[in-house]
Amino acid sequence: MTDTEIYPFRVDIPESELNDLHNRLARTRWPDQLPSDGWGRGVPVDYLKDLTEYWQTNYDWHEHEAKLNEFPQFITTIDGQTIHFLHVRSEESDALPLILTHGWPGSVVEFLEVIGPLTNPRAHGGDPTDAFHLVIPSIPGFGFSGVTKEVGWTKRRIAAAFAELMSRLGYDRYGAQGGDVGAEVSPDLGRVDSDHVVGIHVNAATVGFMPFPPLDDEELAELTDSEKARVVMIEHFLDEQSGYSQIQSTRPQTLAYGLTDSPVGQLAWIMEKFKEWTDDTEELPEDVVDRDRLLTNVMLYWLTGTANSSARLYYENAHSNQWTEPSEVPTGVAVFTKDPSIRRYAEQNHNITHWSEFDRGGHFAAMEVPDLLVEDIRGFFRQYR
Repeated sequence: MTDTEIYPFRVDIPESELNDLHNRLARTRWPDQLPSDGWGRGVPVDYLKDLTEYWQTNYDWHEHEAKLNEFPQFITTIDGQTIHFLHVRSEESDALPLILTHGWPGSVVEFLEVIGPLTNPRAHGGDPTDAFHLVIPSIPGFGFSGVTKEVGWTKRRIAAAFAELMSRLGYDRYGAQGGDVGAEVSPDLGRVDSDHVVGIHVNAATVGFMPFPPLDDEELAELTDSEKARVVMIEHFLDEQSGYSQIQSTRPQTLAYGLTDSPVGQLAWIMEKFKEWTDDTEELPEDVVDRDRLLTNVMLYWLTGTANSSARLYYENAHSNQWTEPSEVPTGVAVFTKDPSIRRYAEQNHNITHWSEFDRGGHFAAMEVPDLLVEDIRGFFRQYR
């Protein structure tokens, strides 16, 4: 018999695992670096040494574990896979259920700053009619959902599992929001559960929301200056920043040995993306996102041993051969400074009914500019309550 029960969950990491982490950090074998190399070839040694020393001597996991445990958490089994999720219900009786889906290299930690304003706008200077009941799952293969046990966990299969999760929670009518991987899973959730999904809101949207260069001269000539700038951003990403994606899409198992054995390796792999994808008006990622919050996100990968299974999602999607059909579900897009989304391309497969562009905030909007993201989510879903 399939276990469909939902069980309470509490984060409780054994002290022995934390001691092991500290011992590994103390024994780090550091690579060399060319002089004056900066970030051009990857994460600089001096930067990572400083961050690692802070991680080892100042960062207090127990404080942040307690912060996570302030929110109701649960686990259930769907399609043979453990699903961990936060479930934070609003006090407003007419709140709209909303499922938030993180990306890579993120986690449920991404959403900690938006939980209060979204569930309790009355206490955060907002209109109580904008309230949401929040469901925030860890993607299968990520964090406390644990490693995936079989092949085939694509974004579409994840969406189907999340549809079952919302049904299991008794939500017959709900919205979906997500960034990065979440901006792929959320539209697919609308495709697999269109009778129940009232609207989709995404940020950090890439696949299905942008072109893939090179574009011919005729197509380029039709673009606005801001759209051309985004095409340049896409080209730079493909030329200089997509190595992680190529590796995770082709040989995640080989990569996993280093990330699973070395906490500094895992730290560098994730922090490079936060450096490249956060708003570049600041020099370092911790100038944009709190340093402890960044490390807590890394901890969810390290403590759960999910470096490999989270990377496998790229492989599964790249080898799925799944065709993405057009969606009629109303879709809103928030475009921040590091987002390459272009409306005319997004409209090819999505029913775009809301489009916002911002001059601050980057890829990790829920962590960088939670105020802007919250207001955009509220504004989009007002018409679908």
